[in-house]
Amino acid sequence: MPYATQLSLQEALGPTMEEVVFLHDHVLLLTCLMTLVILMFTITATTTALTHNDPSEEVEQLEAAWTAAPIMILILTALPSVRSLYLMEEVFDPYLTIKATGHQWYWNYEYSDEAHISYDSYMLQTHDLPKGSPRLLEVDHRMVMPAGLQTRIVVTAEDVLHSWTIPSLGIKVDAVPGRLNQIPLATSRTGVFFGQCSEICGANHSFMPIAAEAIPLYYFEQWLASGQ
Repeated sequence: MPYATQLSLQEALGPTMEEVVFLHDHVLLLTCLMTLVILMFTITATTTALTHNDPSEEVEQLEAAWTAAPIMILILTALPSVRSLYLMEEVFDPYLTIKATGHQWYWNYEYSDEAHISYDSYMLQTHDLPKGSPRLLEVDHRMVMPAGLQTRIVVTAEDVLHSWTIPSLGIKVDAVPGRLNQIPLATSRTGVFFGQCSEICGANHSFMPIAAEAIPLYYFEQWLASGQ
């Protein structure tokens, strides 16, 4: 859940977002180390006798160093990046599939694995908000999913480009008319997770929130059986 004056990433509430945070911290650490090393060499070269040395004797060593160093940095950055991309895109035996369809300016959710359930999700107007609910983020019908189990989200659009996004879960997938994009989704706890359409889609783009509610499997099966 975002809060006022927030500068950092939202709290990671799922394995995908945990991978994003790990990659962010890893790259940030490498960047800080490179900055310190470059600063150290700059200060050393301009304030010591190294400034007046004849560099011709060490050209080969320098060339090898400034060729090998960027390669190592790229490898250290690329390996965790590729791993994270693979884990974020691969769907491993999902418990459930939910189809999310973007419209101007609401979402439709469809459950078709066992019981066929389909409903629209609109933003709640300010005067309809329950006490304590976030403005511009709460909806009349949340997308319900089981907590702790992998869910496959299939995303598309009916009219124009949209984007189904929940920052705290590390999820952002384009909704393209005529195309089905899928992404795995799992939560590490129960709760309600908010997001918004992240692709400019018209006049009411800012009023197209996403609310996903993760509940225990027992209660989810009851909800699914009731057809609600």
